[in-house]
Amino acid sequence: MEIKDNTFARQFEITVPEGLLTVEYSFQEKKIFLTKINKPDLFEDEAVIDEVLTNIMEIITEKKFKLMPIFPRVVQFIKKNPIYKELLPPGIRM
Repeated sequence: MEIKDNTFARQFEITVPEGLLTVEYSFQEKKIFLTKINKPDLFEDEAVIDEVLTNIMEIITEKKFKLMPIFPRVVQFIKKNPIYKELLPPGIRM
């Protein structure tokens, strides 16, 4: 799966058969805020979204950012995958 980091639009982009899947983000200091997931019409594959989020977590780890999950689907993903809780800044609990 190839994830494009479109820094101009501040979103990660993934092409799926139904169209373009995006995960919007913003930065503040060394924190990345995942703010929204935009799915194409007729796209319902939650496993693909989990895979995309897993790949984004790897990118965040490589860049040594802290994660601020704003969007409920991202919060749900972190709760299901507690290994990524280490990316949360001190004082943030799920």
